[in-house]
Amino acid sequence: MSGPGRAAVVTGLGAWLPPRVVTNDDLAVHLDTSDEWIRTRTGIRRRHVIEPGEATGDLAVEAGRRALKSAGAETADVVVLATSTPDQPCPATAPAVAARLGMGAVAAFDVAAVCTGFVYALGAGAGLLASGFARSALVIGADTFSTILDPGDRTTRAIFGDGAGAVYLTAGDAAEPGALHGLSLGSDGEHSRLIEVRAGGSRQRSTGLSAEVADTYFTMQGRPVFARAVRHMAASVRTSAAESGWDLGDVDTFVLHQANARILAAVAAQLDVPAERFVSNIDRVGNTVAASIPLALADACHSGALVPGARVVLGGFGGGLTWGSAALVWPDLEVPQVRAAAWATS
Repeated sequence: MSGPGRAAVVTGLGAWLPPRVVTNDDLAVHLDTSDEWIRTRTGIRRRHVIEPGEATGDLAVEAGRRALKSAGAETADVVVLATSTPDQPCPATAPAVAARLGMGAVAAFDVAAVCTGFVYALGAGAGLLASGFARSALVIGADTFSTILDPGDRTTRAIFGDGAGAVYLTAGDAAEPGALHGLSLGSDGEHSRLIEVRAGGSRQRSTGLSAEVADTYFTMQGRPVFARAVRHMAASVRTSAAESGWDLGDVDTFVLHQANARILAAVAAQLDVPAERFVSNIDRVGNTVAASIPLALADACHSGALVPGARVVLGGFGGGLTWGSAALVWPDLEVPQVRAAAWATS
């Protein structure tokens, strides 16, 4: 459904975390690190990781099922899966997720924008609804970064966790709660090497040379990534708020990608907004990449930090480099419980 006044409306939310919890003390058994070292640098105390044999698609199915339940829906016209850790390089993971959810021959595709993936996927889903191609979309963010981390790298092992989150979109009115607006997306490919997995793609394979083991793992240049994450997320959030007709002071809740507690604090300072308005669950789940924003939304709903009628801005920054944001007035949703341990405060 297209035309003036039409919009993609969030009508369902679901999230899922794998059962296995890895604490900072667990990491310290095998790595030169400590709970204090990790907490003071990242704000993270624990994260969830998949078991051997599990994959991103498994988490995506669970989150998608919960989003469908939240929306009171059985299927969707399209499934958009944001992930940078697909079940395999070819084919995309989304069609298998749609099939496992019993959706039949619906449109389904993956979006790869790393930690900004969920916002990019929202944009894709919203665009398909605005064009009239679809009347509903299941947008999922899911990643299992534990599968691409160097086992001996204390920095990346400490930061990342696995998880999935999803929203259900329906075509509706731009004035109703849940309607997405103020979408802002950007990229800077000149600095793509700041966040990357060097091997495994056509560029490395076309050389005919075997990949160095180190090149098969995820790498990130922390200091320059930090500076760009703060700058671009802050600018994108300002754009989304302004295009929604809001001053930053009008925004009740900011739900940004949970990259690092210090990044969230720096963005709040850059925007001159009280840190209390920023949702944070990174201490309990770590950086879950494309799953980060919907997991934080689910956490905020269960904790009471996010209430119907609140003006909300979502924002992310990730590899590519990519960044993006969107805004909405939060709707009244029933959100299925995730794993109770994930939201515990102790």
